[in-house]
Amino acid sequence: MVALWSLVGLLVLTSASWWVAEREMGDAAYYLKRQVVWMVASWALLWLGLRTSLRRWLQLAPSLLLLGGLLVAATLVVGSTVNGASRWLVLGPIQLQPSELIKPFVVLQGAALFGQWRRSGPDQKLLWLGVFGALILLILKQPNLSTAALTGMLLWLMALASGISLPLLLGTAGAGVLVGVASILSNDYQRVRVTSFLNPWVDAQGDGYQLVQSLMAIGSGGVLGEGFGLSTQKLQYLPIQSTDFIFAVFAEEFGYIGSLALLLFLLLFGFVGLRVALACRSNHQRLVAIGCTTLLVGQSILNIAVASGAMPTTGLPLPLISYGGNSLMASLLVAGLLIRCSLESSGLIGGRRRHPRPAT
Repeated sequence: MVALWSLVGLLVLTSASWWVAEREMGDAAYYLKRQVVWMVASWALLWLGLRTSLRRWLQLAPSLLLLGGLLVAATLVVGSTVNGASRWLVLGPIQLQPSELIKPFVVLQGAALFGQWRRSGPDQKLLWLGVFGALILLILKQPNLSTAALTGMLLWLMALASGISLPLLLGTAGAGVLVGVASILSNDYQRVRVTSFLNPWVDAQGDGYQLVQSLMAIGSGGVLGEGFGLSTQKLQYLPIQSTDFIFAVFAEEFGYIGSLALLLFLLLFGFVGLRVALACRSNHQRLVAIGCTTLLVGQSILNIAVASGAMPTTGLPLPLISYGGNSLMASLLVAGLLIRCSLESSGLIGGRRRHPRPAT
């Protein structure tokens, strides 16, 4: 399923990016070539993820999470600013987005914390809750409300799956909502995004332009779509068509049927991921599987919701489809961890096979 998702992603990106690549770079395959290079590196990470024991990953998670947090903090000091947000570290020809790369380690450390919540001391709980809170605040400071919200929701759902008391979870959710509202009120561009999404046609040539063009692309697809490569909105109307709004191009070319097929695929992927979680033998394995499934499927749903006008515009890419090496590497490492959970739970790797009890 991951291989199929990756292959479809390359095909969709090919169609979505060729016109802009030809116009701006003089090479219609410019973005595709770079994405293939990142895809090879990302599949190497997936292989590393499924070949390394989950216990080893959980041992490495604290150090890698803290390192990622430091890189996120570094973006606020020496980061490259794009569209008013400092999310990138430029290292020669390579651009790193630490808030994307840190996602797999948030899942791992979240599983390590919540998997032994009842056995951990108060100091250990407060330490890691403080680290997670600081990380979310640093991402908000960039500012990157969408990734901060996704990180918070991911940790909250993992905590819910671990059986933490409901009053504590409700209190945490309330605090998270307050922080999100405060961020929106203190950042003009976030406030404009929220208000423009409610009725983008009020300012169809200004703040609502992106969403209006996305909805026009989705509507133009009709039932069966315009056909692969035949989207017109991607030519000169729909901005950010290769990253955050690539679903609009997909929907225009493959129509209602293709969009429904994509949603059904995500539903099936989520079902298989939860089956893996239910088959896991330990709390840590189970929470890693739940976190990985939530991250891949949940982020996909959020991206589709933004492109279709069900949510305010955010900067979340569509996993394994949107252009970008950082998102691709994080997503395929997460997929590798999920496959590792499946292999360990089935006894194919890292443990004995389970045999049925003899009949008595």
